Order: sequence, then C-alpha cells, then structure tokens
Amino acid sequence: MSTPDRRRRTTMQHHDRAAAEKSAMRRALVLAATPGVPMVADTRRVGCVLLAPDGGVVAEGHHRGPGTPHAEAAALDVAGERARGTTAVVTLEPCHHTGRTGPCTEALIAAGVSRVVYAESDANPVAAGGRARLEAAGIDVDAGLLADEAAALADVYRLAAREQRPFVTWKFATTLDGRSAAADGTSRWVSGRAARLDTHRLRARCDTMLVGTNTVAVDDPQLTVRDAEDRPLATQPLRAVMGERDLSSDRRIFDASLAGGAPSVHLRTRDPAAALAELFALDRQHVFLEGGPTLAAAFLTAGLVDEIVVYVAPFLLGAGRSAVADLGITTIADAFRPVVTDVTVLPGLDGEEPDVRLVLTPPSTHEES
Repeated sequence: MSTPDRRRRTTMQHHDRAAAEKSAMRRALVLAATPGVPMVADTRRVGCVLLAPDGGVVAEGHHRGPGTPHAEAAALDVAGERARGTTAVVTLEPCHHTGRTGPCTEALIAAGVSRVVYAESDANPVAAGGRARLEAAGIDVDAGLLADEAAALADVYRLAAREQRPFVTWKFATTLDGRSAAADGTSRWVSGRAARLDTHRLRARCDTMLVGTNTVAVDDPQLTVRDAEDRPLATQPLRAVMGERDLSSDRRIFDASLAGGAPSVHLRTRDPAAALAELFALDRQHVFLEGGPTLAAAFLTAGLVDEIVVYVAPFLLGAGRSAVADLGITTIADAFRPVVTDVTVLPGLDGEEPDVRLVLTPPSTHEES
C-alpha cells in the first residue's frame, strides 16, 4: 500500500472512530438521563458506553444513585472479559477516589480498557485526578466530546433538585412567519425529516413527554421516541397529557403496546405548576413539552419553561395557527425575549430544504445562571 493510500485509510479510520465515539456519547447521555436516580445534591447523573475496536457496542451502564456502582463499573460488570481493549465513552471524567464505591480509574485500568473519552471534567476536587491517573497507566484519554450537552444534563438535574419540579424543555416547529399549522389545520410536516430525527434525539434525553388534551383529541400522537427507521426505542419516556377534558381510551397515548409497555398518565389539571408537582412526585425530572399553542402559553406565563428548542422551516404560510397563544403582551416593550444560546443549520434530507434549530433560554433563567 502506497503512502497516500495509508494516509487515506488512517484518515478514514479516525473519522469512523470519531463518529462511533460521538454516537456512543449521545447514547451515554441518554443513559445518564434514565429516570429513577434519587434527588441527592451530590449525586451526578453519569452514563457509560464501552466500544469494541471496530466501533460496536460491548456494554452500557449508568449510575443509579448513592452507594450504587458508578456508570463505568456498571458497564464493566456487564462486559466482563470483553472489556479488554475497549474504549470507555463516559459523560463525566472517571473519578479517582474511594467513597461509597471504589475509584473508577482503577476499575478501568484493571479491566484493560485501552482508551477513555469523556465529556465533562470533574470539578469536584475530591474526585478529580482521573485523567492523570489513566494516562499514567498508559491509557489514551480524550476530553470534551459533547461537553455542552453533558453540562446541560447537569443543569437539568440541579434545577429539579433545587426547585422540586421537573426541568421543562418546550419544543415547537414553525414557519418563517411563526405558523405551526396551515389555515386548513394541516401541520404534517412543518419541519423536515432532519428536524424530526433531531427531535427524537432530544426526546430520548427526557423522562416525560407532555401535551394537552386538545392535541391528543385532534392529532392522536403516539408520543414515542423512535430511531431513524421509525422504530420505537427500547426505553421510552412517560407519556403524559394534561387537562380536564375527558379523552377516549382508544387514543394512542394510552396504548402501552406502542411504547414497549411504557406507561402514560392523564393529569386532570389546567395548572402547569400542579401538573409538574404530580410529575415530580412520580420521580420525573425532565419534561419535554410538545403541546399546542394554548399549553405553551400557559407554561410561559407561569414562568415554568426552562429551555426552548424551535425548528424554523424556510417557508411562509401567511395564515394559520400560531406557534403560541396570547401571552397578554400588548406593547413591544413587554415582549418575551429569550436569550439565544445555540443556532444550528440541520442539512436537509431526501432532497428537503434545511431547517434551522434555535436553542433559547428564558430571560429569568438566564439572569439566575
């Protein structure tokens, strides 16, 4: 093989490895967000995926709370001897201290892991030093992959613990002129396939999907998380609907078979704070709000939206349903002005035009941070 051919092969191998590690980190973030971790101030939500040299997944694990194995130890336990030579992809720098459990660094070294990739460095001085220990043992270490997303996951957990309610992400899709549906009511699809796939990725990071009774009665959504082939994932969020209106039992949100047995719940209230209190009592910490304009307005006016994700499609309707209902604002000086934290162009798929994804933080939340 010539030198240029070897260089091309090496570049491809690096590209394939980077793609596999990024995919694994996204999965690790989903694992970290798995419901059921007790709300304890010093507990971090961490996920880990072990990759074989060919990029295949060997094992997964996540931290389930104080006194339980850390994510790395949980994944190593599943892998057994297969852990040798793997890459550990972890949402947080492996700890290097003995507390309720032993150091993750030593577990990784003993298991024969050859590479460690983590998102966030551990700011806790007690647990720090993981990278240095791993490198001293001859393990290749890389840091910072999807660090912003890992930090956002920590923010969700901290807010839920502080406010004693779930963190709320409001997602909607809109045209350039702020329409979520055409005048005849059609809305499938305002956004393109790339945006819909991205939405499922974000849904997977939450433990609850929430809509209003009108959305269930009119649109009859499944509210499931699906992959690129439109297949439901093995782990599904709680499917929740809020409102006092009675709903037919044949609505798809109440069909557990569509979501692999995942439950659903009808919160019979119109009060966002009451709905969130009920969900928090069910150990829910991150709500993905996908209801219509009325429900969105209720949460916004109550000050109970912590993050906004909007997909903007490059076309105009000129009429139709607005993305959000009346907020009681009558003058430009009182406009609701969230802070833009991210702008991403999502390349169009299947010949579609690209969409733009905006991530925003409500002003009050931004000021507190």
